Amino acid sequence: MSMDATPAPTEVGQEKKRRGTLTFLRDVVIIVLIALVVSFAVKTFLVRSFYIPSASMENTLMEQDRILVDELTPRFGGYDRGDVVVFRDPGGWLGVSATLEAPMNPFAAAVDWVLSLVGLTASDSDDHLIKRIIGLPGDHVVCCNELGQITVNGTAIDETSYLLLPEPGAAASAIDFDVTVPEGSLWVLGDNRYRSKDSRYNQEQPGKGFVPLENVVGRAFIVTWPFDRFGLIDSHHPVFAGVPATETAAP
Repeated sequence: MSMDATPAPTEVGQEKKRRGTLTFLRDVVIIVLIALVVSFAVKTFLVRSFYIPSASMENTLMEQDRILVDELTPRFGGYDRGDVVVFRDPGGWLGVSATLEAPMNPFAAAVDWVLSLVGLTASDSDDHLIKRIIGLPGDHVVCCNELGQITVNGTAIDETSYLLLPEPGAAASAIDFDVTVPEGSLWVLGDNRYRSKDSRYNQEQPGKGFVPLENVVGRAFIVTWPFDRFGLIDSHHPVFAGVPATETAAP
């Protein structure tokens, strides 16, 4: 007499456990992949994380602050005077040392890439700069008037709300300049004006100190770390409220 081979209860339990484990692992992999795709899309099209490598924007931004940069909004509304922007080196601003760093080994590069997708690292921060927009395309920017102020399209701007100067009454710039910003470019300066290698210091470079709009990553809008500095980054738009669109439009 033949008998059907029936799996023992122990085997059935082990098989269910294996299936449960495989299902769990599959779900984890799917969730991780979705998270990476979403994070990549956010980083590419919406926001990116950067850290501040120098003191050139003090006291608005301190060295080693971590910030988020809005990449999306400026694509629709453009930029305004006063915006703090992150941009790629237009050429020669960072010097040779920034391009000679030893490459990461493949494993370290892979780990850094994954962490950068979720904003936990910002390894390309040293390849970018962050400054405040003073001149938009077509603006005539001059420094300095008899009060030591910068003028934009013939109108003096009072930058005391964000400027860090070496002493009270110091001029807004130790370097005189008189420029008209070409189309498709920006004129940018650091808030720590006497310690910032910005547009003024790069007038001998091929780009003559101007930053092409195509080099701009986006507008910095929030400090995320350290936590005691968490908060929005002020663009100080009222400083530029009286500036006409062009110098000829000034009253």
